[in-house]
Amino acid sequence: MDPQNIHRCFAALRAAIPEPKTELNYHSPFQLLVAVVLSAQSTDKAVNACTQTLFAAAPTPDAMAALGEDGIKIHIRRLGLFNAKARHVHALAQQLLALHDGEVPADRKALEALPGVGRKTA
Repeated sequence: MDPQNIHRCFAALRAAIPEPKTELNYHSPFQLLVAVVLSAQSTDKAVNACTQTLFAAAPTPDAMAALGEDGIKIHIRRLGLFNAKARHVHALAQQLLALHDGEVPADRKALEALPGVGRKTA
């Protein structure tokens, strides 16, 4: 597709959906990041079912880091690849605390440096 057609397509999408929304449930940038990391190889419905209890137990990076990998697994066991996802979410929370004062960075490069976060997630 030539660049002009690409720009037209994006312009049409912006006009049709000026404020796109995700089907994932979240209440903060941290929770959105965790939900997107968990969504790999899983449906939004399954992720939402898991994050309902996960975010009740650990709504912030501090709480998620304290919950630990095994604690995270309890909440996300229904998701595919839950062992790796629990490891990534725990390490992600720890890195946010250590390197970003508990805040989700706005910079794509910094986001991609977080565990479990690739270009699509960033």
